[in-house]
Amino acid sequence: MLAEIIQSLPQVLVDGIALGAIYAVIALGYTMVYGILELINFAHGEIFMTGAFIGVAMLILMTGMGWLAAMPAILALILVLVVTSILTGFMGVGIERMAYRPLRNSPKLITLISAIGVSFLLQDLVRFITEYKRGNYILTGPSMFNEQFAIKFSSISSSFSDAFFKTSTIILIISVVLMMIGLDFFVNKTKWGMAMRAVAQDRETASLMSINVNKVISLTFFIGSALGGATGVLFAVQYGTIDPYIGFILGLKAFTAAVLGGIGNIRGAMAGGIMLGLLEMFAAANLQLLTGGIFGAEYKDVFAFAILIVVLIFKPEGLFGKAVTEKV
Repeated sequence: MLAEIIQSLPQVLVDGIALGAIYAVIALGYTMVYGILELINFAHGEIFMTGAFIGVAMLILMTGMGWLAAMPAILALILVLVVTSILTGFMGVGIERMAYRPLRNSPKLITLISAIGVSFLLQDLVRFITEYKRGNYILTGPSMFNEQFAIKFSSISSSFSDAFFKTSTIILIISVVLMMIGLDFFVNKTKWGMAMRAVAQDRETASLMSINVNKVISLTFFIGSALGGATGVLFAVQYGTIDPYIGFILGLKAFTAAVLGGIGNIRGAMAGGIMLGLLEMFAAANLQLLTGGIFGAEYKDVFAFAILIVVLIFKPEGLFGKAVTEKV
């Protein structure tokens, strides 16, 4: 049994990093908003889903107009990523302005209910538009970046099997790493990033120090939503088929990753996403083997959430979070 688990590790590593990278970027949106407003923005998963649909719709439109065949595929993808990021970024700002800002001084439960309402609204709106235009709410985009490559782990040791991946996997990982590095630099090295950290530390004091709190909060929603939308496009290119409900389960797992890393901690969200992706892929590949056939790969989510529960029992603030003492 151990030999079989070791043999599958290279493929688990490749698939887990790709999936974990998606979780990590979505988790950033949750953790940024929570760090400033202490709000769980449950509509963020649907912003990711909307980004995936916008991206696929643009690629289908470009294919129909002959543009996709006339330009390099990577250039078309960059164009779609930029446009989708801008659109979903402004969508996030609009959601904050209409659904969250009027309730900012209300009990947190009211704002949470508003976020859940926005989530269902986006799901049904995307489903209605897609069914109206295409006759089916399940959408499959043009085939892109499907060239297969292999990493010859078997040449290193006969205990390992080779790992296979597509060009889209490389693009996904590189894009996500660039987004995470860019966000980390922005938050820690720029004036606006300093303002975001100040508002997260103490909103009232920051406003007394001439920081426009509303602008900082809008910027936070814009950046988080833009990253989520771009990740939706990368997800659609990587996995091919999307539907209006992908945002719910992926958003829930990304929120789990944010909690695992330490909610409110940006670097913790990145690490939590990668860890959750690796755990999920490990379970998908080996759970049937580990349980003697009692549980199959479909129980991978149970395995990942069980690990989360164990972590939170012994370290409630998450792996990279800091315990905070409430002021009385």
